[in-house]
Amino acid sequence: MNLILRLLLNALAVIILAYALPGVGVDSFVTALIVAIVLGVLNFLVKPLLVILTLPITIITLGLFLLIINAIIILIAANFISGFQVDGVLWAIIFSVLLSILQSILHSLLKDDKKKS
Repeated sequence: MNLILRLLLNALAVIILAYALPGVGVDSFVTALIVAIVLGVLNFLVKPLLVILTLPITIITLGLFLLIINAIIILIAANFISGFQVDGVLWAIIFSVLLSILQSILHSLLKDDKKKS
C-alpha cells in the first residue's frame, strides 16, 4: 500500500512540475504515473551503474556530477515514454532538482500523517 501511495505522490509531483516548467511536458496523469514507475526502475537499475562508471569525475566535482547523472536518467525516461517531453539537459537538471525537493516535501507530509494516527 505504501508503494502505491508513493508512486501516486511521485506522479503528482511530475504533473505539478510539468505544468510549472515550460521545458517539461506530460500529457496526462496516467503518463505521469508511468513516468514515476519508469524513473523508479531506472534509478534502481541504471543509476548505480552510471554512478560506478563515473565515480572519478563525481569525486573530482565533489558530487555535482550526480546532477548530470539524474538528468541523463530523466532524458532516458523521456525517450521511452511518448507522452513525456523534456527540452534538453538544462531542463532535465532543473526538473531533477525540483522533483527531488517536491518529493521530499510530499513524502514528509505522508510521514507526518502516519505519526498523527
